[in-house]
Amino acid sequence: MPPPDPAAVEILGVPLALTDYEHTLKWMDAAVAERRRTYVCVAAVHTVMLFQEDPELREAVLASTFTVPDGQPLVWAMNALGASLSRRVYGPDLMAKACARAATTGTRMFLYGTKSEAALAALTRTLEERYPGLRIVGGHPPVFRPLSPAEQAEVAAKINASGADVVWVGLGVPRQEKWMHAMRSQLDAPVLVGVGAAFDFHAGTVRQAPAWLQRMGMEWAFRLAMEPRRLWRRYAKYNPLFVAGFARQYLGHLRSRSRRTGSA
Repeated sequence: MPPPDPAAVEILGVPLALTDYEHTLKWMDAAVAERRRTYVCVAAVHTVMLFQEDPELREAVLASTFTVPDGQPLVWAMNALGASLSRRVYGPDLMAKACARAATTGTRMFLYGTKSEAALAALTRTLEERYPGLRIVGGHPPVFRPLSPAEQAEVAAKINASGADVVWVGLGVPRQEKWMHAMRSQLDAPVLVGVGAAFDFHAGTVRQAPAWLQRMGMEWAFRLAMEPRRLWRRYAKYNPLFVAGFARQYLGHLRSRSRRTGSA
């Protein structure tokens, strides 16, 4: 029997799945076997905060099959509300584990993302060398604007002709979520997964934070140091807003729990 869609805990309105890598990978295998059309979002703090102000992103996230907690602060927040997750489901690691698994199962992968054909070729080569037997059946570097209906149809035809089972989408938030929501009905591939910067990390064009910084929930600081001009506004705005917003949610949670305890 295939694993069920995971339950979720809401953090500032975003339903975050109570799942881990193994359950997520088994779920993906089952969706491929059943040819069930799905898509999975991968959320960090940035996603949760953009969700508050971007109606199209909110619609895309809420329409997904489920959203995994990619950011360590989100795992801490979920556990504060009663969950018992031991770790996050980090997009780049989910992609790596899925590729290792697909090298033995034969699951066919398509890569939609990166900045150029050369970057896409480098990513494909890296993944195929790292995971012998991996079947990457196609790729497409996107244009950095919304697609026209004709362009959507052209992209869908290319992906469908590849016979892909899983489409990895590396456009960054919120473009990848909106793309999956818009394209889901046009694609035959059962599983779409938006993994943000995973393409750049795996291709080696962007450095990843050390594991110890990731465990501390400080990956954002490393990325800020690597790309200060691009990222400083994001972190200066959204990190404090997340802390304030979750503090309000947590206080409401404590008051609700106190009322339930008092009435018991």
